[in-house]
Amino acid sequence: MSTTSQVITCKAAICWGLGQPVTVEEIQVDPPKATEVRVKVLCASICHTDLTSLQGFPHMCFPLALGHEGVGVVESVGDEVTTLKEGDVVIPTYIGECETCENCVSGKTNLCLTHPVRLNGLLPDNTSRMSIRGQRLYHVLSCATWSEYFVSDVNYTVKVDSAIDPAHASFISCGFSTGFGAAWKEAKVESGSSVAVLGLGAVGLGAISGAKSMGASKIIGIDKNEKKREKGEAFGMTQFINPGDSAKSVSELVKEVTGGMGVDYSFECTGIPPLLSQSLEATKMGTGKTVVVGIPAEPTVSLGMLSLLLGRTMKGSAFGGLKVRSDIAIVANKCLKKEFPLDELSTHVVPLEDISKGFEILKDPNCVKVVIKISH
Repeated sequence: MSTTSQVITCKAAICWGLGQPVTVEEIQVDPPKATEVRVKVLCASICHTDLTSLQGFPHMCFPLALGHEGVGVVESVGDEVTTLKEGDVVIPTYIGECETCENCVSGKTNLCLTHPVRLNGLLPDNTSRMSIRGQRLYHVLSCATWSEYFVSDVNYTVKVDSAIDPAHASFISCGFSTGFGAAWKEAKVESGSSVAVLGLGAVGLGAISGAKSMGASKIIGIDKNEKKREKGEAFGMTQFINPGDSAKSVSELVKEVTGGMGVDYSFECTGIPPLLSQSLEATKMGTGKTVVVGIPAEPTVSLGMLSLLLGRTMKGSAFGGLKVRSDIAIVANKCLKKEFPLDELSTHVVPLEDISKGFEILKDPNCVKVVIKISH
């Protein structure tokens, strides 16, 4: 029997306010409206953005249904949905692509003006399909994946091949794809160039993989966790710098291994404010380019202006510059062909009921990504 018109009661990870613990509780998920789909979640994963959402970024709206990385099966569709059907395997995205607005046709950006990033925790009609004890629930961006079911607007939902590994699909719904796209689409790394990647989490490893695929000859991974050396090498890193081993700055260490010149491209994947200037200073004077993908813990940061005035470029990036209609399909196809060693990312698995344990696991030096198994 179709459940399209029925409210579903299920479990989800909820935070009631700043400083409050994350709890798994029963919630209600309404049927999808005309341009929406309701998705039964297979698995999800923890991203750094989920942690910042508990601190009030990108909004201060609570109670909050958590999670934005994940993969699931379409359970029901709205009356006007023609591109997806029940049973399709999909991943959520936090940007859309109308293919007709000024930004989409420009070829200069992946940030659609018709379907922009949702920063208020609600669906495009400024309502929510999720509630708890009669109270509206907000989500981090376009949906909430740490839930057995969620509803998303179809423009923020992308179909993937059902043969894809669920954990891999979850990784490419945000973190890994963001790094990969930053090297591929934002920086457009040139063959034979040099690259520095600051922070070797899933995003940083994605940037290494993207730089490798573009033909970079020197790919320097930078992380204070010595255990990330092996991970970086698995994705294509050629050199590793542990800044904890030296009193010198990151930029000085990078210049030491590049003949004093710095790299052609750097990718700041940590969100640590002082490293913004360091990532810029680590690039070549006059031509160096820095792509910022790490979410800062502070709303404003200081920046070494001299580095900019000496001809370097710094660019912010959302979702690594990837367009969801065309580019995600390419990344997903590479996953299916095992072109990325994504099993290296999946270091820990927890059931939804133990989500709080997942936060503790993140402190483990061996942890890269925590996969959340969603039970039904």
